[in-house]
Amino acid sequence: MPIDRDPDPGPAKVPYDEFGMFQENADEYGILYPGAPVVRRDAVTLADGRRLSALVWGTDDPELVFLHGGAQNAHTWDTVALALDRPLVAIDLPGHGHSDQGRNGALDVSANAPDIAAVIGALAPNAKAVVGMSLGGMLTLALAAHAPAAVRSAVLVDVTPGVDERKSSAIAAFVNGPDSFADFDALLARTIEHNPTRTVSSLRRGILHNALQRDDGSWVWRYARLRAAADDGMPRYGFLWDTVSSLRVPLMLVRGMLPQSVVDDADESELRRRAPHAQVVRVANAGHSVQGDTPVELAAMIARFVDEQA
Repeated sequence: MPIDRDPDPGPAKVPYDEFGMFQENADEYGILYPGAPVVRRDAVTLADGRRLSALVWGTDDPELVFLHGGAQNAHTWDTVALALDRPLVAIDLPGHGHSDQGRNGALDVSANAPDIAAVIGALAPNAKAVVGMSLGGMLTLALAAHAPAAVRSAVLVDVTPGVDERKSSAIAAFVNGPDSFADFDALLARTIEHNPTRTVSSLRRGILHNALQRDDGSWVWRYARLRAAADDGMPRYGFLWDTVSSLRVPLMLVRGMLPQSVVDDADESELRRRAPHAQVVRVANAGHSVQGDTPVELAAMIARFVDEQA
């Protein structure tokens, strides 16, 4: 007599609750946590039908806009947002997170600036500052050139237009790694290897926000599913030095000082030369990902900078 067997359930799914890890963020960095913050995911539909997604923190008019780095997503700012405790918007850049691809790929900041301007106009029209890390910092400058009214003040997190293939080679090596991973542990192991300044718990949260588990149990980065031919190769952003020269709004560069930073002394000097009014803050215990290495300290810097403009 044949024996009935339950069908193979397939690989176990790793649980993921997009809004269920905020207390972990707060506890890890000693942030007061009176209860779950008010955060919603929203989206703005562009004229051509593409949609850009964003996290909207709080219920009041957003004071700040955050633009993440390449191969990241809006959740990279979660701990900073908790420490700030201010209404803000963190945008998934084109080709990242839950957003559709950019009109010319994810890395063309000039092409993507109008799209970001549309999102800010819809979700944070009165924002006091735009904070951009790495690719998001270059997009902040492109945005200032395209829609000056959208950038009342700017914070560049560990990036200047002087970033090139050599300075960003370690980042490129990580981003351009395997297309998929057999399981979560393999993905976590590679992420730990390439992010020595970060805690394992923070990297685990980051992966859950930034990767997808497929039906066969393997994992793929969210941004990889949208990678476009236009994104091949290292983009050059040197043309944005002219934008730095023309900026008349308050500007702050936050520079990580660990070896993982992509900003060197020449970059800092050039920024000071082109924008003498700029503030430069050096963070001794941070590499390229200042928001990941020292999020509470970064939040305090941003708060002071914005309040100075009030």
